[in-house]
Amino acid sequence: MSDAQTVELAAVTKRYDGALAVDAISLKIKAGSYCCLLGPSGCGKSSTLRMIAGHEDVTDGHIMIGPRVVNDDPPAARGTAMMFQSYALFPHLSVAENVAFSLRMKGVARAERLDRAERMLDLVSMTEFSDRKPTQLSGGQQQRVALARALMTEPSVLLLDEPLSALDPFLRVRMRSELRRIQAEMGLTFIHVTHSQEEAMALADLVVVMNDGRIAQAASPREIYNAPRTPFVARFIGGHNILDDGGRTIALRADDVAILPPGEAAARRRARVSEIEYRGPDVRVGLETEAGETLNAVMRERAFFDSPLAPGADVAIGWRPEAAHELSRDA
Repeated sequence: MSDAQTVELAAVTKRYDGALAVDAISLKIKAGSYCCLLGPSGCGKSSTLRMIAGHEDVTDGHIMIGPRVVNDDPPAARGTAMMFQSYALFPHLSVAENVAFSLRMKGVARAERLDRAERMLDLVSMTEFSDRKPTQLSGGQQQRVALARALMTEPSVLLLDEPLSALDPFLRVRMRSELRRIQAEMGLTFIHVTHSQEEAMALADLVVVMNDGRIAQAASPREIYNAPRTPFVARFIGGHNILDDGGRTIALRADDVAILPPGEAAARRRARVSEIEYRGPDVRVGLETEAGETLNAVMRERAFFDSPLAPGADVAIGWRPEAAHELSRDA
């Protein structure tokens, strides 16, 4: 397997017929790290991934993989492998033959390529299915085969374009664990595009939140969640209230909002309960303040049912001063 490589983007821009898709972004992804490009549809994350892979030309700027600028290199010369949202397995070939296909194209002898395919299938826990056809596999099993096939090229960087989006929620969680295990075991650089905040938080060392072709924030999952830089990041990541607090814009986590008795002297807002949503381990309480602000508070299930609330109830709300995180006024 190749050594992991650093991936660096320097003022990279992509235009399609004059339309700006990626706007002069700069980013450094450390060798051996797991990076998730996260954002809504149309934010530029897939275009960025495809430029790194060499499937899209760079309009301006430079992409470096390790010490080399790769703008003009074809995909096969970049040391990357791409795992697409559509697994695109050959239905007439066995699982082992699908995994070995790239070596077949390079003229590697059948015995050698199938031996290497078996080692990759073992890595993704699919050895027992090596003789089956893709149509005999579940979606999660097909995903593992596609992953093994991508790793067969011995890349230094693995690129994943929404690889879990076709799976059901339960299997998606299982496959997140498998991806993280394989990435850690092989020590490769993984760059993974997703629109799922939960997926990015669970997988990444580095979360890159994109919006309108730009990087809104790039940081660890914990920093993104606890210290979003802008109102967009706070809203997109979820779990935050955005308030005007004495002329400054703040983000306040929903689980940091305390619901108090109506006459509580420490209250920062008066509010009315607008809705109650039971979620198993916790309860989301929707609130509307006297000033017309819409907020959410999250309470542990037992705490809520010790003193249950109902829509229409008048309450006060408060929070610890250190729980409020000031936001940039940027979008």
